[in-house]
Amino acid sequence: MRPPLSFCRTPLALLLALLLAVPGYAAAQADVPGAPYRDGRFQNRYLEFEPKGLATLLQWKLQAALLGLPPAPQQPTPQVPPDLAFIHVNASAGAAMQPAITWIGHATALVQMGGTNLLTDPIFSERAAPFAGLGPKRAQPPGLSLAQLPHIDLVLISHNHYDHLDLPSVVALNAQGGGPPLFVVPLGLKAWMAEAGIGNVVELDWWRSHRLGAVEIVLTPVQHWSARGLNDRMQTLWGGFAAFAPDLHLYVSGDTGYSPDFIDTHRHFQQRQHGGGGFDLALIAIGSYEPRWFMSEQHVNPAESVRIHRDLRAKRSIGVHWGTFELTDEALDEPPRALAEARRQAGLDEAEFAVLPVGGTLRLPRRDAAARAASGSAAPAPQSPAAALR
Repeated sequence: MRPPLSFCRTPLALLLALLLAVPGYAAAQADVPGAPYRDGRFQNRYLEFEPKGLATLLQWKLQAALLGLPPAPQQPTPQVPPDLAFIHVNASAGAAMQPAITWIGHATALVQMGGTNLLTDPIFSERAAPFAGLGPKRAQPPGLSLAQLPHIDLVLISHNHYDHLDLPSVVALNAQGGGPPLFVVPLGLKAWMAEAGIGNVVELDWWRSHRLGAVEIVLTPVQHWSARGLNDRMQTLWGGFAAFAPDLHLYVSGDTGYSPDFIDTHRHFQQRQHGGGGFDLALIAIGSYEPRWFMSEQHVNPAESVRIHRDLRAKRSIGVHWGTFELTDEALDEPPRALAEARRQAGLDEAEFAVLPVGGTLRLPRRDAAARAASGSAAPAPQSPAAALR
């Protein structure tokens, strides 16, 4: 049976509030089944996933050692100084906020949309591991330090692996000046957050949503797994995120193997995206994929990332989850090269699916302004923070 009601179901009062706040979508999602849950474990929708055992892990690591893998990178991961002036003016611009993404490193990004400062899978620690001094070490510092961040309103945690849920980072964010952000997590992680002293948490099943101001967050199915130790495998859920605001529709893949879940995600949101217009921006993992015999069910390679981009009908995608932690057998700098080749074979322009340097910011057009232009409306667009900087 599934976990108890308090663990995995939205309380009736909150459900009614959601129904009133977003009547068309909330009513429709009530009929969509959440994540499969069997024998005390969550499961994927298209693959009965079984995490690799210790013997298989040792086989992989021995093979990598014999082959001298991973190879040294040919060049360091590109870095640029963060545009702190823009980021901080934009952070407090309210309705005039310009949609933008700043890549901090790995799967951590600052997304500014809907008047909200949103952080994905924050890890600012030197290593991605349960114990200090052990585990994969950062290849470069975060593109923004914790001290350089604007006040964060919303934190999205895709799953509980150490390179996506970092205890020191979430504790520091919870203690930020001005009050803690709202943490949105998959089922089962609210209790873990409470043990860490973090109480401003919303827990979601697949296809369930929560709204903060102008931004609605939906947890979406992806093919992965969870564990922070040997005895808790798949006892908490994992997922991607769709985030909707008037100025931007965003998708965040988290960690995932390739599956039809991305076609389903596009179809699920097709009506709200005006007949299938797709996401304005998708943050899609492109790294940690070799060897394929070990990784294919849980991490996509760049060719599969391009396939996800197309499945989602994304207007633009940015490759993340590469160049920061040496987790698998490919070189740290290989994923962008493999992405370029996959993009060429798919006939995509670089502007459609690219990468950012660590610390780099991509400013995006406002979705609502584009809609006004398409309809011929003369309504003036809000002044952008970039204009305010001049």
